[in-house]
Formats: sequence, C-alpha cells, structure tokens
Amino acid sequence: MAKTATFGVLHLGTSFGVTFALTGNVAVAGAVTFIEPLVNTVMHHFFDKYWEHPRLRALRQAMSRRSPAASAAPAAPLSA
Repeated sequence: MAKTATFGVLHLGTSFGVTFALTGNVAVAGAVTFIEPLVNTVMHHFFDKYWEHPRLRALRQAMSRRSPAASAAPAAPLSA
C-alpha cells in the first residue's frame, strides 16, 4: 500500500509540474492535477466492465490460442 500511495503522490506532482510548465497557470495546473485522476478512475471502471464483455473475452481467448510461431514472425519492412 505504501508503494501505491507513493506512486499516487508522484503522479499528482508530475501532473501539476507538467501542466504548470505548459500553461504557467497555477489554477489550471491544480485543476488538471485533480480532475485527470478522477476522470481516469471513472474511465477505468468502464474499461473493467467492458473487459469482461463476452465478445472481448472470446477475442482474448482466440488470440491466446494463436501459435507462438505466428506472433514471432518478423514484421515486413516499410516501403518508402
């Protein structure tokens, strides 16, 4: 739990610092610092709900059954 709390504080500090550096506005930086994690938390709730959707579960299962050789194949070079 201490690691999670420490990361949370680090995230808030980073968010404030980056936003303040970009805007130069303490009020905007403060708002973004607290609004972004709230929006992210709500988004994560819906992501978790969708993650358990039967179609997505079937897709994950189908992908996990793919042969390792197919996923290890080198990518084709990009054409210029």
